[in-house]
Amino acid sequence: MRSFLFLTVFGVAGLALLAALGVWQVQRLSWKQGVLAEIDARVNAEPVALPASPDPRADRFLAVAVTGTMPPGEIRVLVSRKMIGAGYRIIAPFVTDTGRRILIDRGFVPVAQGAAARATGPMRIVGNLHWPDEIDAFTPAPDRGANIWFARDVAMLAGELGTEPVLVVARSRTDPGVTPLRVDTAGIPNDHLAYAVTWFGLALVWGAMTGYFLWRSRARNRSDAK
Repeated sequence: MRSFLFLTVFGVAGLALLAALGVWQVQRLSWKQGVLAEIDARVNAEPVALPASPDPRADRFLAVAVTGTMPPGEIRVLVSRKMIGAGYRIIAPFVTDTGRRILIDRGFVPVAQGAAARATGPMRIVGNLHWPDEIDAFTPAPDRGANIWFARDVAMLAGELGTEPVLVVARSRTDPGVTPLRVDTAGIPNDHLAYAVTWFGLALVWGAMTGYFLWRSRARNRSDAK
C-alpha cells in the first residue's frame, strides 16, 4: 500500500511539474511573439531623423533617414548567406548634411566582388539603427592587412573609420552591386513552441508510465493478498 501511495504522489508531482513547464513555455511563446511583432513594427515604420544621441537600447531598430555624402573607404565583414555562400558586409563611413560622421552597413557583396569600386558621393539612405551583438570569445581578431573583419563591433568599426559609434543598416540600395541586408526578426530565435511540445510530450510519457507502474503495483498487491 505504501509503495502504491508513493508511486501515486511521485507520479502526480512529476506530471504536474512537466505540464507546468509546458504551460510556461506557451506563455513565453506569446510574450516572444509580441516582442517580435513590436520589433517588426519598429523596423518597418516611417523613418525619422537621426537622433542627436542615439541610445543603444532605446533606439535599437529605429527607422531613420540620413542625407549626406558617402566618402571613399570601407571595411569588409566576412559573412555567409544561405544558398549564396560567403561574402562581405560592406561597412562605410557617411557624413551627414549636419556634419556628423556615422557608419553605414551598405549590405552584401560576394567574395569575388569584395575589392570592387562602389558608389560614393551624395546620397539619401533609409535604414535602421542597430548595435549587433556578434562578438564572443571565439571571434578572430580582424585581419587589417586584408581588410577582413569577422563581426560588426560598432565601437571597433567606429574607431577604425573615425566615426561616431552609430550604425545604420541600410534598407535602401546605395550601390547597384550591393544587396541591402536589412534588419529583420528572422535571426532572432523563437523556440518556445518546440520547448512547449517537448515538455507536454514528456508529461504524456510520464503520465503513461505512472499509470503503468500503478497498475503493476495494484496487480502485485492483489496477487500477494491471495
